[in-house]
Amino acid sequence: MKTKKVITDILFAAAVLAAAFGINMLIKTVYGTDSLIPMIFVLGIFLISLKTDGYVMGIISSAVSVLAVNYAFTFPYYAFDLISPECVFSVAVMLIISVLTSALTVQTKKQEKAKAESEMEKMRANLLRGISHDLRTPLTSICGSTSAIIDNYDVLKKDQQIKLLTEIREDSAWLTRMVENLLSVTRIDSEKVQVIKTPTVLEELIDAVVLKFRKRCHECEVTVTIPDEFISIPMDALLIEQVLINLLENAVFHAKGMTKLELKVFTEGRQAVFEVSDNGCGIPKERLEKLFEGYLDRSGASADSSRNNMGIGLSVCASIIRAHGGCITAKNKKSGGAVFRFDLETEE
Repeated sequence: MKTKKVITDILFAAAVLAAAFGINMLIKTVYGTDSLIPMIFVLGIFLISLKTDGYVMGIISSAVSVLAVNYAFTFPYYAFDLISPECVFSVAVMLIISVLTSALTVQTKKQEKAKAESEMEKMRANLLRGISHDLRTPLTSICGSTSAIIDNYDVLKKDQQIKLLTEIREDSAWLTRMVENLLSVTRIDSEKVQVIKTPTVLEELIDAVVLKFRKRCHECEVTVTIPDEFISIPMDALLIEQVLINLLENAVFHAKGMTKLELKVFTEGRQAVFEVSDNGCGIPKERLEKLFEGYLDRSGASADSSRNNMGIGLSVCASIIRAHGGCITAKNKKSGGAVFRFDLETEE
């Protein structure tokens, strides 16, 4: 990355200096004046110092600009006269401009980096609080149920034991999905990991999603609408399945009053658009802006409140879709409920 940035800076500086030289030659040829030449090179140095990292490119560009002005635009033309007062003054001015601009740019970038690191640390802290809150309830439930079975094994009836074991199984399955989400978002956010896309038939993807969703939420029906034509989409199918299942499960767990859940896919140009919508309670306006940041404010929630992985699950969804080059959004419907939408590019 550093080598690529250095090469980019060199090419940018060379392009700016070449453009400045060309513009000055044009001005001198057309208008026969040399008065604007130093200002154009100064502007070029300012741009180079502003857009490149560190001080090196700005200082080198200052030296090259002075040599160019001295050689091509100062009498005697096409000969160097480096000891003239004009040349010494130009060197001093251009160096001062390049150093000051570079210093200002470096300071600004440091402040932006510090701010970004501060925001990242804040997000990590919020995510940790969210995870701690979400894990507490199922772990407490599992511990309590297993203790009840062990301590009262001879007293509990068979149906009571089955009920407790069913709750343990459900909480364990939920914890497994939580860990899968955390592993996925960690994997996707890593700069060293690239998503391997494989052409996937849309109908097969949706069939797999619906099958897994019905196993997890067998009491909730989902209405599916997909195009009749054959559609193939390059993707990591397992990750996109996880996105769709997360969105469907979030609707089941959080859309209070929901009676209808829909999964719809349609095309817009070369984009396949996926929509998961419900007719539940919708999303509070204050949460919409930070819905995909990995943490939802739970101020006022009690310690024994129901498990909630909506924020973490949506953070996973956003990371996966970004890694696929798509965009994910959420909004409330005018008729009531919420709709989540993301798009992926189809094969030609």
